[in-house]
Amino acid sequence: MARPRKDRRVCRLPGTVRFGPLGGDGPYGVVTLPVDALEALRQTELEGLSQEACAARMGVARSTVQALCGQARQALTRCLVDGLELRVEGGSYRLCRGAGCGACPCPAQTAKYDEKEHPNMKVAVTYEDGQVYQHFGHSRQFKLYDVEDGKVVASAVTDTGGQGHGALAGFLQAHGVDTLICGGIGGGARAALEEAGIRLYGGVTGPADEAVAALLAGTLQYQPDVVCSHHHGEAGHDCAHHDGGSCGHGSCHG
Repeated sequence: MARPRKDRRVCRLPGTVRFGPLGGDGPYGVVTLPVDALEALRQTELEGLSQEACAARMGVARSTVQALCGQARQALTRCLVDGLELRVEGGSYRLCRGAGCGACPCPAQTAKYDEKEHPNMKVAVTYEDGQVYQHFGHSRQFKLYDVEDGKVVASAVTDTGGQGHGALAGFLQAHGVDTLICGGIGGGARAALEEAGIRLYGGVTGPADEAVAALLAGTLQYQPDVVCSHHHGEAGHDCAHHDGGSCGHGSCHG
């Protein structure tokens, strides 16, 4: 009987999850880079950690880190050599719960829910198959929760109707949402949510219902700095796939 695969600890989710060639007519072939493979490459190449130190952070064996880095380098090389699109998705991982996990310096925080200050709320969670969906900009569904006197009194799954990341803040506002729980999210979306007056708890993983219960209990762990570093990018931002074919950014596919 095969031994079950152990989830790898990931300290941060990528802000941008799709990359592609600038030139050519497309469509392009696609190479998938798992999130845990990207994390191993990030820690060893950008942070300069040894494979042993990276393995300790991710909670795996050094040989696993070596294999993940090899997988990541192969995916990146195929994209550069063959002119393919790169998508960061999948893998076997769990998001680090941050300071207090004892493994890394992630700046996770715990939500401080005040029932007196917010007795009634409309909470939205990026949703897929019962889980908190990890890329706000690609969300096809939200699960909406009506909270009264600090308790969930109703919930329903709502389709976004294929709206892109630029319209999702307005979509939530139109549904009366004042609080959002999600995974990865870009800087532009964060700004739009702030302008709409929607509180954000990003970098959350696991079952959606449990995340809302944790928020109301004041125990929700979230990552306040989950954000894309590109000025134009959202999680999943991909200018060449807009309905109009371009958003005007000359360097979106870097």
